[in-house]
Amino acid sequence: MMTCLSLFQVMNLSCSLWQDNSMSVKQFAFTKFCYITEQCFFSFTLILFMFLASLTGNALIALAIWTNPVLHTPMYFFLANLSLLKIGYTCSVIPKMLQSLVSEARGISREACATQMFFFSFLGISECCLLAAMAYDRYIAICSPLHYAARMSRGVCAQLAMISWGVGCMVSLGQTNYIFSLDFCGPCEIDHFFCDLPPILALACGDTSHNEAAVFVVAILCISSPFLLIIASYGRVLAAVLIMPSPEGRQKALSTCSSHLLVVTLFYGSGSVTYLRPKASHSPGVDKLLALFYTVVTSMLNLIIYSLRNKEVKAALRRTLWEKKVLSHG
Repeated sequence: MMTCLSLFQVMNLSCSLWQDNSMSVKQFAFTKFCYITEQCFFSFTLILFMFLASLTGNALIALAIWTNPVLHTPMYFFLANLSLLKIGYTCSVIPKMLQSLVSEARGISREACATQMFFFSFLGISECCLLAAMAYDRYIAICSPLHYAARMSRGVCAQLAMISWGVGCMVSLGQTNYIFSLDFCGPCEIDHFFCDLPPILALACGDTSHNEAAVFVVAILCISSPFLLIIASYGRVLAAVLIMPSPEGRQKALSTCSSHLLVVTLFYGSGSVTYLRPKASHSPGVDKLLALFYTVVTSMLNLIIYSLRNKEVKAALRRTLWEKKVLSHG
C-alpha cells in the first residue's frame, strides 16, 4: 500500500492531474443528503453506528487472525486482508459524509476529490480481485486437498494478495488521472455524498463519451472478470461436493464456502447494479442508497457473516478480547 501511495505522489507531480487551468472548477460541493434536522440527526446516528461497528469489527477480525497461530492458514490470511480493505474502504468515504450531515461544510477541493476517488476505486477493485483469490483457495481446498499445501503456500498467498492490491492501485491510478485531466466548467455541485466516477463525469466539460466508455470497460474487467472466476471456482466446488459420499463432508465443505458466497453476492450485486447498468436508468437517489449499502452496510455485515458463521473466528475473537481485558486490568 505504501508503494501505491508513493506512485500516487509521483504522478501528482508529473502528470496533468492537478493541472492549473483558470477555466476549470477547483472546488466542488456535495449535495445535501437530507434537509430536515431530525432526519439528518437520525441518519448521522445510524451511519455513525454502522461505521464504528464496521471499523471496530473488521479491526478485531484482522487482529484476531494475526495474533492467533491456529488461524494462520490461507483462508484466514485472505480474510484478514479483506478486513483491512473494508476498513480503508469505509474510511475513504464515510467521515466526509458524516461531516456534511451535521454541518454546512460540504465543500471538497479538486485535489481532495481526486484523492478520495483514487482510494475508493483502489480498495474496491482490490476487493474484487481478493474475493476471486478467496474463491480459488476454496476450490483448491475442496477439489485438490492433497495438493493444497503446495498450491496455497505462504508465498503463493502473499503473491495473490499483492496482485490484488497492485491491480487495484494501478487501475485506479490510471482511471483517476484520466478523469481529473478533464476540465470541469460547472456547476460544481456533486450529486452524491462522495467523489464517485459517474457523478464527477457528469460535471465535466464537453463530450465525455470516451471517458464513460473507459469507466464501463474498467468496470467490466474489474467486476465481471473476477466474478466469472468465482463462478467457475464454485461450479467446480459444487460438482465435487455433490459426489462426496459423506453427508458430514458435504456439510463441512458447504459451510466453509457459504460465508464467502454471501459476501460475494452482497458486494458484487450492489456494485454491478451501480456500475454496469445503462446510464439512462441511473437515478441519483437510487445510486446514493446503493453506494451507502456497498460502502458501509456490507463492511459491517462482513463482521456478522464471518464471526457468527465461523466457530474458529468467534473463538479467536473471544481470546483476543479476553487478552485485552486481562491486560487492561493488569
